[in-house]
Amino acid sequence: MAMLTVRNLPDDVHRALKIQAQQHGRSTEAYVREILAMAVKPETRLRLGDALAALSQNIGLSNDDVEILEKVRDRTPAIPLVFE
Repeated sequence: MAMLTVRNLPDDVHRALKIQAQQHGRSTEAYVREILAMAVKPETRLRLGDALAALSQNIGLSNDDVEILEKVRDRTPAIPLVFE
């Protein structure tokens, strides 16, 4: 795990963090970690599989459509690029 040192933190900010951490039943360090995590991580992350499933439902893609796509799909191996 990485460590982070915050320099020149005003005393009143430190006191407020300490009080709020106590009110939430946490150590000041754990409370600050939670604040930082909430600040930089989105509450909901876009998951590619979920997004593709939602897209296929929106456009009305069915299992029959997928089967047709599989039948017409070109299975010829790709030709590697040559950098000369």
